[in-house]
Amino acid sequence: MSDKVFKKIRVVGCSSKSFEDAVELAVEKASGSLHDLSWFEVSEFRGAISGGKVVEWQATVDLSFKLE
Repeated sequence: MSDKVFKKIRVVGCSSKSFEDAVELAVEKASGSLHDLSWFEVSEFRGAISGGKVVEWQATVDLSFKLE
C-alpha cells in the first residue's frame, strides 16, 4: 500500500556554536526516542544575547515520522 500518514512534532535545538549545530542537535536528540524520522523543517531561528554578544543559537525544528 502506498498511502502514508505522518506525524509532525516540534522541538527546539540550542547551540553555543551555530544555527546549523542547533538543528543537528535537535534531530540527533529526537532520533534517540523517535524512530524512522523522515524529514525536518526549520520554522524559526532565534538566539540569546549576553553582554552585547550572541551566546546561544536556537532553532525551532518540525520533525516528521511515518505512522504505522
